[in-house]
Amino acid sequence: MKNFHSVLKLLSIALLALFISACSSKTKVESDLGLKGAPDWVNEGSNILSDKDGRLFHGVGSASPTGDMALQKSVADDRARAEVAKVLSSYMDVVSNDYMSSAKSSGANVAEEAVSRQIKALTKVNLTGAKIIGSWRDPKTNIIYSIAELDMKQVKNTLAETQDMNDDLRRYIETRADNIFDRVAKEKK
Repeated sequence: MKNFHSVLKLLSIALLALFISACSSKTKVESDLGLKGAPDWVNEGSNILSDKDGRLFHGVGSASPTGDMALQKSVADDRARAEVAKVLSSYMDVVSNDYMSSAKSSGANVAEEAVSRQIKALTKVNLTGAKIIGSWRDPKTNIIYSIAELDMKQVKNTLAETQDMNDDLRRYIETRADNIFDRVAKEKK
């Protein structure tokens, strides 16, 4: 019986410690995988960046060995494209929120659901422009890493060709997309 109370007490302390750590708002996520010999993009992971090549959305995916190298590469490529989708979706959420705030402050009557649908549709269409720009296989683990890239120019070109989009939203994105991109990229650093 004495052991039962000791175990119960230890379990209670462990649960309390777990609860306190889960409630902490200073969660730190390490983005550098620290793989020696890996290209920088493998260690940096998915991100949004502005450099000499332009404003870019990068997605990094990986796949463990499957016995079929072509299948493994295809899985890594698909996961990299999925990561670009996440990064682009996060960016488009910021665009949508900024647009809604701007529209409301100017007194415009905007249907939030319609804007949300248009932004999601634009995100899906843009993913067709994401291309695989590199792959790397870790010689120790045989894990394959792929990186997909989507250029902001592609996003804008897709926007220009989209027929059924609210004209105010289109103008907002055309005039402010780069500034929002630069702000988001700076926040990610």
